[in-house]
Amino acid sequence: MSVGIDIGSKTIKAVEISKDGSILSLKAAGVVGYSGPYVEGVATDAELASLANVIKKLFSDARISGRQVAIALPESQVFTRQIKFPLLTDAEIASAVKWEAEQYIPIPITEAIVQHQVLERKENASPPEVTVLLVAAPRTLVEKYTKIVSLAGLVPTFVETELMALVRSLSIEGKTVLILDFGAKSTDIAIAKGTSLVFSRSIPTAGEAFTRAIAQTLGVTTVQAEEYKKAYGLSSTQLEAKIKTAIDPIFRIVTDEIKKAIHFYQSEGGGEVPASVILSGGTSGLPEAIPLLTKLLGIEVIIGNPFAKVRMEADTAKSLAAYAPLYSIAVGLAMREEE
Repeated sequence: MSVGIDIGSKTIKAVEISKDGSILSLKAAGVVGYSGPYVEGVATDAELASLANVIKKLFSDARISGRQVAIALPESQVFTRQIKFPLLTDAEIASAVKWEAEQYIPIPITEAIVQHQVLERKENASPPEVTVLLVAAPRTLVEKYTKIVSLAGLVPTFVETELMALVRSLSIEGKTVLILDFGAKSTDIAIAKGTSLVFSRSIPTAGEAFTRAIAQTLGVTTVQAEEYKKAYGLSSTQLEAKIKTAIDPIFRIVTDEIKKAIHFYQSEGGGEVPASVILSGGTSGLPEAIPLLTKLLGIEVIIGNPFAKVRMEADTAKSLAAYAPLYSIAVGLAMREEE
């Protein structure tokens, strides 16, 4: 059994998967909303304990039996960078990363936890080179997340970034795709070449920004604005397009960031234009978002299904269908191979 837990800013998602060779089967899944402390900010021990109790109840209600869990860190709080080295051995790369990390990480190296992943070895290039993904997170952030799950009676076995987990659950073998994770507080952008994360970026413009824009434009409460957003989104025919008018400028900011990401990947990394854009996260269900994104980007846009690589009962698949985008990170964490 393998369990992934995604502690978001408004919801917590957990998924348990069993593995029989290469066959993955869903054993349990659950999601719960919470209005307590935002885990990326400052939280007291009492607040962390309260959050741990929410997780305990989630595991009980969803009947998740595993106690060893993998955790995802918020993309907006971590630092990622692609680095190119001469064609070194794995041991030499590990040593070189430690030296190189200092110039790329905006916090003291002693205060960070640094990991790396070899993306590509170009032995026939001139000169031969290896591309490495450097990932660093503040030690205090990692300790906070591990403390929360430990207080819930769970054992944290691995920590990685949200986009790494997303690439595992949503990437398409043999294709280059852009994965867009629409959260509440941030929108995360990943470009995956096959099953490898080759580009990542996080912007502080997401679902809550849409809600605030609607509230300010229409003069309604944030609760009402949230309902309007979910019901009408970017529709040009509903409610005289008032909701679309309010959020369209912010939506285009996100679209421009996607275009910049693709351009950077092409110009700096020599990559190809993604074959499609795969949406994930709670805001991915925004009405009329897909046709507008398709029009603005000129690329196929689809809603990601993280359960596409996982076997499950027909009734379970039907009940989870509407909520599938919420589970992408948790599924990716649970899919991770033990190392």
